[in-house]
Amino acid sequence: MSRHQAYRNYDYDNDLDEYDGEEEEEELSSEDQALMRDATAAVRTVLGDNQRMVTDAQIQESLWHYYYDIEKTVGYLTKKFLTAPKKEPAQVLPRGGLLGGSSSTPKMSKLQLLAAQRKRKAEEAKKEKEAQEAGGSASEAITQPAVDVPELRKKAAQLTLGNVPPAAQTPSVTPSPGSTKAADLNSAREKRDVPKTKEDVSMEGAAGSSGVSGTQQSVEQQINVEDLIAQPSGLAQVLLGHRKRKRAAATSNGNTAKTASSLADDITDLKIDSTPLAKSKNLNVLGEYAKIKKKNANFVVVGHVDAGKSTMMARLLLDMKVVDQRTIEKYQKEAQAIGKASFALAWVLDSGEDERAHGVTIDIATRHFETDATAFTILDAPGHQDFVPNMIAGASQADFAILVVDAKTGAFESGIKGQTREHAVLLRSMGVMRLIVAVNKLDTVNWSQNRFDEIVSEVRQFLSDAQFKLSNISFVPVSGLHGDNLVRRSKEPAVSWYKGGTVLEELERSEPLPRALEKPLRLPISEVFRSAGSTISASGRIEAGSLQVGDALMVVPGNVKAHIKSLLRDGQPADWAVAGQNVTLNLVNINVLHVYPGVVLSDPTKPSGSLDTFTMKALAFESLVPMPIEVHRGRLNEAGVIQDLMQGLDKFTGEVVDKNPIVVRRGKIARIRVKLGKKLPLESGQRVILRAGGKTIAAGLLE
Repeated sequence: MSRHQAYRNYDYDNDLDEYDGEEEEEELSSEDQALMRDATAAVRTVLGDNQRMVTDAQIQESLWHYYYDIEKTVGYLTKKFLTAPKKEPAQVLPRGGLLGGSSSTPKMSKLQLLAAQRKRKAEEAKKEKEAQEAGGSASEAITQPAVDVPELRKKAAQLTLGNVPPAAQTPSVTPSPGSTKAADLNSAREKRDVPKTKEDVSMEGAAGSSGVSGTQQSVEQQINVEDLIAQPSGLAQVLLGHRKRKRAAATSNGNTAKTASSLADDITDLKIDSTPLAKSKNLNVLGEYAKIKKKNANFVVVGHVDAGKSTMMARLLLDMKVVDQRTIEKYQKEAQAIGKASFALAWVLDSGEDERAHGVTIDIATRHFETDATAFTILDAPGHQDFVPNMIAGASQADFAILVVDAKTGAFESGIKGQTREHAVLLRSMGVMRLIVAVNKLDTVNWSQNRFDEIVSEVRQFLSDAQFKLSNISFVPVSGLHGDNLVRRSKEPAVSWYKGGTVLEELERSEPLPRALEKPLRLPISEVFRSAGSTISASGRIEAGSLQVGDALMVVPGNVKAHIKSLLRDGQPADWAVAGQNVTLNLVNINVLHVYPGVVLSDPTKPSGSLDTFTMKALAFESLVPMPIEVHRGRLNEAGVIQDLMQGLDKFTGEVVDKNPIVVRRGKIARIRVKLGKKLPLESGQRVILRAGGKTIAAGLLE
């Protein structure tokens, strides 16, 4: 529904003078309409028997301004409509929203704006005609000098019953024939929506019985500093309740000090509660972490497109009882219906419509499983060359990796020339040193040991060239489709020659990278989505430090703060998390525009740095010259340019061997300067990848 439909019966003609030409609101999206229906029902459930005292329009307007936050909406409605003083009329929501601003009418639709414009023109013409008949000019009335508000306040504070300044004796409203000054002042008060007090009623009666002198006295009593003070904003009313207008005690000797004190009290009373919704428990997070005996580890699954990565991981999850057989059968029927029956297992991780339609992984898929000793997180990376940036994002969160190669004749050779080699190089460049090479689909060549040995020999050679230690590499012959040597050892007689461990056994023998627990918090965000209410959910892997519910965080870039309302650690509710763990944070007190993939959540007292120019030691995978490039780190992806080739370095000693080289050849190391299009949250010692033309051309460390 339109936000304006809630005000169809509102008489906006009374407020046309307040029209400021604001634009029409857009219609609600289908998602917002669904959220609005659900949230309205939830609010009515919470209100219980009191729900009949508020309308759907009032509930939905409040929900819209509070971003569907049920708790805030109920609090506002209770304060506004259920506990409001009986003497005060119910008020509509302020035009500026619940966060403050004028307490005027809501925005108008286009039809209302046209009607407003016509009525304003008619009124202006009428005023001009009346002014001409009176011998004046409408333009003179319009172009009166601006009111000196401080001077008016000063004069108003000095008013007494017996001493009215000449300026105050002339009413601001032109008297109509036969009317008294008290009546005119009353009319002016009605136009300003100032409610009459008991004193006003009594003074009107006095004016009617005592003539001009009584009228003059009532005018003097009603002129007050309070009349010059604007009505409280919507925010002030929500936080402090309805403020009764205080009548300044205007005495014969002009008590200016008391009036000033009254104004000071009003300001002192206005206090905004900025306390986070969830208070920190002040836990000793590192102490709590030390009590956990089970280690946690992330591993990324990489390899050439169609090597069977997603199918192999889905089979592992099935054998680990993380996915049930009924789910697999459901996917098999759905895949068969569109002619892709062989991809049914892959659908466990490939959940996107495009991924299922094309049979390829596009983005990182994350799943969790546990053994007796370790809690694992799978990061299934895409293999297609067009999605290498997404592979980089996944590898940046990994402790070790599974490199999947296709054993079929021709497929392995094609992969070595494609993403198999590039993925291995990228892993090494990002500091992933431990590799499990899964020789997949070996069942399609009858578990040939000769084929396995041939593949092992060639892969070992190029991994050695990429600076991997051979002691950190394991090779396992597997069938991802049937589960041979994944969780259980193969029972095929043709593979009896293999005496090594299964993929799961090799994973459990792998040690995670050291955790930077004592360093300031650094959490690069990999995914963001808006949840119901006013919270924003952001997920990623903590690189350094720790956090807990209730903590304040600094978002870089932007340097804005947010608070943790709640969190999930490895998919489960928790109170805290440390470096190396995957978390999803529910953030509050921050605009969603400041939180997006690539930003870093950091310790507010020691926030992350932010750079648009840096120097780095780069290992060249292709020839380097001053040229346009793309800089990648995790989800960060920003265009830039190599400004200067500063020095050529010795590959083993790091000594300078060439100053200002014209070109850095493939396989060489150089110190280069890079300029970015905008500042990114980058710091010394971090690893970045340089790409150009769809290829990875260099990688290295920031200095």
